Amino acid sequence: MSTEKKSNKKKKRTIMRSVILLLLVAAIGYTIYNSVTADEVEVLKVGDAAPDFTLTDLDGETHKLSDYEGQGVFLNFWGTWCEPCIKEMPAMANQYEEYGDQGVQVLAVNIAQSNFEVETFARQYGLNFPIVIDRDKSVMTAYNIRPLPTTMLVNPQGEIQRIVTGEMTEQDIAGFMEEIKPE
Repeated sequence: MSTEKKSNKKKKRTIMRSVILLLLVAAIGYTIYNSVTADEVEVLKVGDAAPDFTLTDLDGETHKLSDYEGQGVFLNFWGTWCEPCIKEMPAMANQYEEYGDQGVQVLAVNIAQSNFEVETFARQYGLNFPIVIDRDKSVMTAYNIRPLPTTMLVNPQGEIQRIVTGEMTEQDIAGFMEEIKPE
């Protein structure tokens, strides 16, 4: 190989290494910038006012949390792929039958799945309460939801009365609905 070809190969290798190094430095810089300037999401706690939101259900009707003032709201965040969610949904439907007429509303907030997936799931399990879809995960973010399922019990005054993470039994659900039932 001639020295000119070796020199060209060396130049190309140096340029390629420089480009890769520049990309790595840019990626690290971007990551640092994002973490420093990221909005702090306030963690909700018992006693806080429940953030208001408006979402659309599977029938195209809008549900605004503040419209339920004066009633207890069993606000459940879930996904069709979530095993504990699947197990507790029929129990929620049973307890909604019991407590719906007593001023306790169930609002199931699905996290960004398609209408088809959610409708199929709701039909399969015979769900009888409003199911809304948080398409852009803005409500999930406002409520700082991790993990699924998470249920926020909102009392008739619009305050978070209890935060429940993980699977609930039917007995748990009945007790929680009793807690937020208007007097």
